[in-house]
Amino acid sequence: MTRPRILAAVAGCTAALAVVLGVSACSPTVTPTATRTTTATPQAGPALPVGLSPSQIKELPGATYNAVIPALLPATTTAKVTAAYSLAFDAVLYGADFRTPVARLDAKNFLGEDTVVVRVAQKGQWSLVLTPARKELPSNATSSEPAPAQSAAWMPTRYLLTPIPVTRKVVISTSKQTLSILNGEGKAVQSFPVGVGTSTTPTPTGTGYLQARYLDPAQGQGEHRIQLTSLHATAADEPYGGSDGGLIGIHFQTTATGAVSHGCVRLSAEAIAAVDALPLGTAVQITG
Repeated sequence: MTRPRILAAVAGCTAALAVVLGVSACSPTVTPTATRTTTATPQAGPALPVGLSPSQIKELPGATYNAVIPALLPATTTAKVTAAYSLAFDAVLYGADFRTPVARLDAKNFLGEDTVVVRVAQKGQWSLVLTPARKELPSNATSSEPAPAQSAAWMPTRYLLTPIPVTRKVVISTSKQTLSILNGEGKAVQSFPVGVGTSTTPTPTGTGYLQARYLDPAQGQGEHRIQLTSLHATAADEPYGGSDGGLIGIHFQTTATGAVSHGCVRLSAEAIAAVDALPLGTAVQITG
């Protein structure tokens, strides 16, 4: 197996029945006040924008794994994950001016499961979250401004549900060809050798997160779940020769050492089991 084949998207919601600030409902109107995070606002920030209508929200591009949305923000390679959440509604994502809607993040992902939202910064009533989409294709980038491996956007904090506990971090070194799982103090509790990308299809560097996982018997992955990160290839638009959007996966493979992949990270059975035990939303930092 050389790439993680993305399963067909599950049908989404059929109607948006509520209009709230920057959010559309996927079901009859609900107000998830009891389950929203109570994280204190650290400082004053920009005012929240006027809400969009359901039709306006539907017209926004969906920030899915195979989307390219130039108005998204590039995420810093050292972005620190502070919390992971789910969404009650399809949420509007905003650009750097906190006023311009640039995309839509659906409450359910392509598997029909709750979308995992990772926050890396907070400003007043806003949270900067990482997205599953690309900001730019490598073919459109320049040598001085390469395509970022990870994108980000701002969303109103009030639409993030109760935090998902995340106490571990995955760090992958492409030069050492290792994957380490770090605890909350930054100490490695487990480390494994891994296979990484070749010189022509390198594994990108950056900080993303584990966004989804699933079994794919068609690719020999009937026992070990494929772990999809939110990171994308930066050397080629489709290094796998498919239509996965250059998405970087972490998966089992019998050949799990050396520069052997199209950008994905190959693990042994023991190593993939360790990653599979981590909660979705766990940060994945890839270094050179």
